[in-house]
Amino acid sequence: MNQGNREAKRSQMVEHQIQSRGVQDRLVLDAMRKVPRHLFVPDERVDSAYADRPLPIGCGQTISQPYMVAVMTEALALEGHENVLEIGTGSGYQAAILAEIADHVVSLERQPDLAGAAAETLKDLGYVNVEILVGDGSKGYPERAPYDGIVVTAGAPDMPHVLIEQLADGGRLVIPVGNSFHQTLTRVTRRGDAREIEKLEGCVFVPLIGEYGWKESEVE
Repeated sequence: MNQGNREAKRSQMVEHQIQSRGVQDRLVLDAMRKVPRHLFVPDERVDSAYADRPLPIGCGQTISQPYMVAVMTEALALEGHENVLEIGTGSGYQAAILAEIADHVVSLERQPDLAGAAAETLKDLGYVNVEILVGDGSKGYPERAPYDGIVVTAGAPDMPHVLIEQLADGGRLVIPVGNSFHQTLTRVTRRGDAREIEKLEGCVFVPLIGEYGWKESEVE
């Protein structure tokens, strides 16, 4: 697939998989059109990079369906000046989308091999506003808090309170909550000491493993 074909596939992905299903945020759509998704999938999956489904990327993890990446990013309601935390770097694709919009992105990944590969890809593409770290994402990363947005790309049994505590006032946490087979994409907006909770739509993600997520023994 040559460069022109890939750009056409990306444009079709945005039009048919994302925009037609209700995602309208211009910043999100522009980012989805720009980021070369085929560079964030294994070589043997390149031909499926713009398909309407998640793809395996190794270490038992996946790159999320393009539509879900767009929905989660839109739910953060970014304007361009934000400090954002991503839980679950994976191949780095969601981090690249966020970096196209936000001022600074911190991304946590528990698998060192994935974190290293993602950091290399992002560096090669010129993203200087993304910080990739290895660690237990369920704990967040208080060293860079407060965050205007936190997005969790793995399913949690409930909403980790430590993540909500790391939100700025008015900040938004977008997280799949449910069991290991099905979750509900949920947005939590911090309003001082209160929180506003919205249920967005059903989804299926790999489990969030960590101190405030699932234990490894629970998902083996």
